[in-house]
Amino acid sequence: MAIAITIPRLGWSMEEGVFVGWLKREGEPVRVGDPIFSLEGEKATQDVESVDEGTLRIPPDAPSPGQTVLVGTIIGYLLQADESELPATTPAGPGEVRQSAPVEAAPARVEAAGQRSAKPRSSPLARRIAREHGIDWTQLVGSGSSGRIRRDDVLEAVRNGQAASRPAPATTAVGHENGNGAPSRSFSVDATRNTIAGRMVESLRTTAPVTLTTTVDATNLVGLRRQFKAAWPAGDEIPSYNDFLIKLCALALRDHPRLNARWRPGDAQIVVADEAHIGFAVDTEGGLLVPVIKGPADLGIRAIASRSRELVAQARRGKLRPVDMQGGTFTITNLGAFGIETFTPIINIPECAILGVGKIECRPVMDGEKVVGREQMFLSLTFDHRIVDGAPAARFLQHLGRLIENPGPWLMS
Repeated sequence: MAIAITIPRLGWSMEEGVFVGWLKREGEPVRVGDPIFSLEGEKATQDVESVDEGTLRIPPDAPSPGQTVLVGTIIGYLLQADESELPATTPAGPGEVRQSAPVEAAPARVEAAGQRSAKPRSSPLARRIAREHGIDWTQLVGSGSSGRIRRDDVLEAVRNGQAASRPAPATTAVGHENGNGAPSRSFSVDATRNTIAGRMVESLRTTAPVTLTTTVDATNLVGLRRQFKAAWPAGDEIPSYNDFLIKLCALALRDHPRLNARWRPGDAQIVVADEAHIGFAVDTEGGLLVPVIKGPADLGIRAIASRSRELVAQARRGKLRPVDMQGGTFTITNLGAFGIETFTPIINIPECAILGVGKIECRPVMDGEKVVGREQMFLSLTFDHRIVDGAPAARFLQHLGRLIENPGPWLMS
């Protein structure tokens, strides 16, 4: 009995994905647990493992690399020992062809092996960069295994001046589009950007966002990080300000649980999470991703720093698993490195609130009758007014400010 290979759902809201390519060749044996194809889901690319075994047969109408496919689509078959031909059609009756439900792979490999097409293989990120710079990626020599073309290969071509080799097919000049007669350009949107856009619009459509801004004295926090730098073992990653804030936010949320809640539609209930799981925004070439650190209130700062570095590295390689971005109850987004003071972050639905972190700057402040320089940190808290009112949100921000002003007892424990 032939076993159908179908497109799995990699995320809770995923309805379609981008087929990246086969990891097994036509006619190759497949064992349980073997990665058989790569799929770009909502925010990450995954190698999909088989839960069955057999001989891979790829039908003529199978999707090609880069094609968008719906969840549940049959893209191939595993033939059993007594079978040699593909089913003529997908049987309507039970028992003739059953669907193999591929499961989400463990952390995806950096490079994947082989595919049946003579066309060179490439990553979705490499193809997108190639389109934006007008490069024919099929003419490049890949540095990945089996000649797979990676992002670095395309960027090298850009540096070597190949960007002018042909017009970018995903960029179209459109005259008079902006109303003043000047031509403009449009760019195709990949699955990740489309998902980000949809979630941002949904957040603004379904929440009642209000933003509070404040400035807190971060002098002791800055001094504590200097101490970490001086005492941290050589070769270990020094905790970042984000790592500090992940811990401090989780602690503050214990005393202000309404900020650690979500609005449940349908029965109009507010669900308060028992524990804070903190997501933090990561800027990647493929778009903004939000990995989650589970239970940081009970973790030491070394463990938080190690886990955050691991998640950032996976995000920037496009190897975050869906589970790494699920379960968050509160989000931190930090633009301080860009010199931004305050801004209006968008709530990461269905969470109640998101903290925007601005720059740290030494400013003159009054200390009694003296003017002294103190490190000031800018904070912006956006919250859903359906879930919490302004005064409780302000008290949370005050509490967090006190933890930032005197962080030692909380971060050194």
